[in-house]
Amino acid sequence: MTDGCTYCGSDIERHDPVFVNEGANAPGNQAGRFCNYACLAAYIESEELTYGTACEWEP
Repeated sequence: MTDGCTYCGSDIERHDPVFVNEGANAPGNQAGRFCNYACLAAYIESEELTYGTACEWEP
């Protein structure tokens, strides 16, 4: 069985994959698998994940 890219669905094992985890580095916290940084960047843009963020944050 092959793993598909979260963004484009391609077989990530045919590329230089990037894995994204949320929180602690544990298998259950995996937020996505991407072919490469280009697919990760495209996913971030298409999902508007940077909208409303700031470079500095103070609680």
